[in-house]
Amino acid sequence: MENKSKELEVAIHAALEAGKILEKHFETDILKVEKEDKSIVTLADKESEEVIKKIILEAFPDHSILGEETGLTQNQNEYIWQVDPIDGTRNFSNGIPLFAVSIALLKNDELYVGVIYNPATRSLFYAEKNKGAFLNDKRIFVSKDNYERAIISSGKGRKSEDRELCRELIYLLPKKLAGLTVRDFGSTALDLAYVACGATEADLKCGLNIYDISAGFLLVLEAGGVITNFDGGPWKLSDKYFLVSNGIFHSVLVEEIKKISV
Repeated sequence: MENKSKELEVAIHAALEAGKILEKHFETDILKVEKEDKSIVTLADKESEEVIKKIILEAFPDHSILGEETGLTQNQNEYIWQVDPIDGTRNFSNGIPLFAVSIALLKNDELYVGVIYNPATRSLFYAEKNKGAFLNDKRIFVSKDNYERAIISSGKGRKSEDRELCRELIYLLPKKLAGLTVRDFGSTALDLAYVACGATEADLKCGLNIYDISAGFLLVLEAGGVITNFDGGPWKLSDKYFLVSNGIFHSVLVEEIKKISV
């Protein structure tokens, strides 16, 4: 992308520096701690978030930051950063190379910048509002495949009802739509990045946090994808359930989801 904004340049720099920390710890005997919600946190999560926040606040000291591990650093400003220092911590801590740093910037509650970086594969996804989506500096677009050749992924929060609904949808949708296949990557950010670059065609999100989805949502939108709630209506980041797709068979998915989730 030509003429990147300062905000995007800073987000990319922060993601790459955090990626160096993850590379250092990946495939080592890193200590894993179980949080209250039964998710996993490691020393690398904390180190990654610290360096991301440091880089952002050095460049934009009056911006707010919401980080998964450290919570909200609040400033009176129209800009707020959403930081997930390792999306896919369980994969990371078990030596599975499907994890990513996810950084997004919202301006007045609208997606403005998004960066997702997987240091294990050197895959740098980024997008800026109205400027397109890119993978390693090459413009990317969503797939044109219909459901007969499509892959759908999913991401779910920790609540039992969200997990049960997501499991039911992922089990039943391929039975309803012949040819649709399922993948579970274990990383919400990469789920969305893969839709954006055309590697997959759709993704379901149930009960996730704003820092899990913000960067990936901007990538999908800038790559030509579609996002709605499960009823097919306009989405808001405060919503609980989202359907993300290449748009080719989005309405078909909506109709099937309505039948299943009644």
